[in-house]
Amino acid sequence: MKRILIISAGALVAILAVLVYVGFNRMKTISPEKTSFYEKDGLKIKVTYNSPSKRGREIFGGLVPYGKVWRTGANEPTIFETNEEITIQGKKLPKGTYSLWTIPNQNAWTVIFNSKTPFWGVNFNRQTTRETKNDVLLVDVPALIQEKEFEEFTISVEQGAEDAEIIFLWDKTLVAVPFSK
Repeated sequence: MKRILIISAGALVAILAVLVYVGFNRMKTISPEKTSFYEKDGLKIKVTYNSPSKRGREIFGGLVPYGKVWRTGANEPTIFETNEEITIQGKKLPKGTYSLWTIPNQNAWTVIFNSKTPFWGVNFNRQTTRETKNDVLLVDVPALIQEKEFEEFTISVEQGAEDAEIIFLWDKTLVAVPFSK
């Protein structure tokens, strides 16, 4: 009897592991992992995130509530890496790897660089797991509403007229965070 219980428990653990693996892979199919790169004058920036799609949903103020911390993408938290110190709104962000969080509002977003990367970024109640004590830099930037609608959430790092910019696009919202070396 003991042997049957041990075999049954082992089989149950194996089945659960397969189901978890399939579930994570399915989520990655729905919201695929993407990476944005930027390189200029020795500065290298890499942003890794999961890109959800709009699929007819109300995004900002709906799926992504205003005034609440968002893990800024789907699945795991977004990861921002810089090999050199950069300046954002006169504030220094040391070289390193950060989880990137945002607090969207209608007219402006707060962009947060945090020194810790929690697993998955949300708990079972869909509350973010960011620890504020590890926030390294917070900046407020305007949110612009535009005509063109973007189906997939996109983060890019582009060279602007003067500074480079971290750009967030989804639905009809565009948020640009200028930075310099």
